[in-house]
Amino acid sequence: MTNPFEDETHPPKPRRPGLFAHLRAAFLTGLVVVAPIGLTAYVIWTVIGWVDGWVLTFVPQGYHPDALINRFLGYTDPADQIHINLRGAGVIIFLIFTVVVGWIAKGLVGRSLIRWAESLVDRTPIVRSIYNGVKQIAETIFSQAETSFDQACLVEYPRRGIWAIGFVSTNAKGEVARRTPQDTKYLSVFVPTTPNPTSGFLLFFPEHDVIKLDMTVEDAAKLVISAGLVYPNPKDPTQPPKPDALPSA
Repeated sequence: MTNPFEDETHPPKPRRPGLFAHLRAAFLTGLVVVAPIGLTAYVIWTVIGWVDGWVLTFVPQGYHPDALINRFLGYTDPADQIHINLRGAGVIIFLIFTVVVGWIAKGLVGRSLIRWAESLVDRTPIVRSIYNGVKQIAETIFSQAETSFDQACLVEYPRRGIWAIGFVSTNAKGEVARRTPQDTKYLSVFVPTTPNPTSGFLLFFPEHDVIKLDMTVEDAAKLVISAGLVYPNPKDPTQPPKPDALPSA
């Protein structure tokens, strides 16, 4: 006599994945490996080509890489000349030119020429605004290249009960420190946006409202960029610690 509940007590065994499932898994794994490498190479190649196209427009045609190669090989007839797209030549020219300008600008003559040129620019209304804005941005980025965020932290933003990842930059200084309550120490905290951490908000929090984290700034940045998907495992309480983090006997 057959058991009417046989199908329920003995469920069918799961089917083994077929060839298509294996191929799809292999394709997705390969895509995860190839996509970052390919996109990085494409971006670098595109930026180098953009710099070459911009720099070589200021170089006389007779000094372009292909013209120099044809001159070296003795190809004077235009029909015999070869055309080579030597990508990266403009980048090298730009680097050499920038180094030479920086070396000259450090000297007394260079500083005098820069002051004279800036005095001329200050007399031109539109050019003055553009130049001063670009100069302030460049000085902020490159002059402060060695500074970085001190520590990752948690702050209640945009309201109480909601926590956001932030980066402690410095203590509040200048007029901000003078205008805020003197009995409280304030910290400058940069709260980034997801998934683009280069944009965000500069906020000033009382030090007692800032929870400093043990994770590094790099791990916190990964957490922000991945929208919480990539969590620093050594600091994740839901994951077992690494063997080297276990206490010795």
